[in-house]
Amino acid sequence: MAEERLQKVLAAAGVASRRACEEIITEGRVKVNGVIVTELGTKVDPQVAQITLDDKPISLPERHIYVKLHKPRGILGDSGHEEESVGGRDSILDLLPEDMQRVFPVGRLDLHSEGLVLLTDDGDLAHKLTHPRFHHSKTYFVLIEQRPTENALQTLRKGVDLPEGRTAPALVRLIEQLPPELRLSPGLTEGVWLEFTLYEGK
Repeated sequence: MAEERLQKVLAAAGVASRRACEEIITEGRVKVNGVIVTELGTKVDPQVAQITLDDKPISLPERHIYVKLHKPRGILGDSGHEEESVGGRDSILDLLPEDMQRVFPVGRLDLHSEGLVLLTDDGDLAHKLTHPRFHHSKTYFVLIEQRPTENALQTLRKGVDLPEGRTAPALVRLIEQLPPELRLSPGLTEGVWLEFTLYEGK
């Protein structure tokens, strides 16, 4: 097997998304043949090299797992690493059978959102679906209290300045009603619905 970047090998082994694997490497948690590797871009042959994470060996799965899951409101949309900070709430991993606990979510929905989440141990697929350069769109329906001004809508369409940087332009429009195939959990429905189409995770 040809050599691959270490973060790609870790992601393919179902450790986490490729971006999260880069953080794991720089934290000094990964060893290759017994030596700690912190440099991103290091290439390894996973069929030959002995790779460990936190001193536990990792291996490439024979086949990947793909799960489509409806995330209800009130459930953490990530893998639950921030569970303690929100009072021990359940994460989407708690909704899966025990033999699927090695998967991770592709992107995330926040605590009060509901909708489709893809979970997998296929790091390559997760990277291709979430990295902005692949330009995959994601559509959200957002309920707000009052009708926004046209200026507010134009601001969202052009990009908003956030602490982590400016958002990419988004497609935003007012809609009179939700698509008939969209079924929501019981909850608030009074207000104004917006349809957002985003191309990044901010």
